[in-house]
Amino acid sequence: MKRLMIVVVSLVFLIAAMVVLAQEDGETLTISGQDVQLLPLSAVTESEVQIFDVTDTTARVNFVGAIPLACYLVYGTDEDFGFVTNDPNMAQAAIIEHNPILLNLEPDTDYVFRMQGIGEDGVIYISELYSFRTLPASDAVSDNLLSPANGASVVDVSSNFGNQPNDGRWGILNAFDNNPATEWSSQGDGDDAYFIVELNGKYRIHTLEYRTRAMSDGTAITEAFSITSDSGETFGPFEPEAYTELSTFDVDFETTTLRFDVERSTGGNTGIIDIAAYGTRSDAE
Repeated sequence: MKRLMIVVVSLVFLIAAMVVLAQEDGETLTISGQDVQLLPLSAVTESEVQIFDVTDTTARVNFVGAIPLACYLVYGTDEDFGFVTNDPNMAQAAIIEHNPILLNLEPDTDYVFRMQGIGEDGVIYISELYSFRTLPASDAVSDNLLSPANGASVVDVSSNFGNQPNDGRWGILNAFDNNPATEWSSQGDGDDAYFIVELNGKYRIHTLEYRTRAMSDGTAITEAFSITSDSGETFGPFEPEAYTELSTFDVDFETTTLRFDVERSTGGNTGIIDIAAYGTRSDAE
């Protein structure tokens, strides 16, 4: 399987450099003396390539295939591209549903991208060229009490996928940025995933918002979670109404720290797309 991934990466960059588009069924490209069949991605499409969750600096692309594919996405401000990404859920295998994330984009800027992949039979599939524009830069101040922008700090976290830092691609800070294109993923913690955040003071919390991460194979979904205050009192379990959709819960407790624990999940790399706590300060500043 690792050999397949190495081949995919090499072919993706080679095809992008040659600017070869598979417009007709059966078109072939000769690589190292061997004929490789090229087909349009639409030949194996269950759900069209779509762009979601566009912000000023990020975006998410979704594509569902009819067969397993190892796919990469090349993108940039023009057709020379310059950047490549993939769905990390692909790991060492070809998958059906792809959700590559585009990070570190420039605000208020036009981008183009193309999906390119390879099937388990060696056929290469290439999508048409797509475009989108990022949103203007936002200077809005977050009112999420868990956000570092509000003075909160992470005390502890069960793990970050790939042992990344808290501000890495899969780090815990992604859970507090109110950006559906980024997320925190644990390193296979399942029901043992947790984090602890210290607020910038004592607050009476009245509302929680939560959206779980989910992998295309059905794992990583948090079905229930609990919250613990600095007094040791635990609230919940809270059960999101719809997975990957934002759920709101009314609560009423005071605390200077907030601990989140997964209580029930579908296992694997559990984590969070977004979580927020809202309330009013109850101590003297």
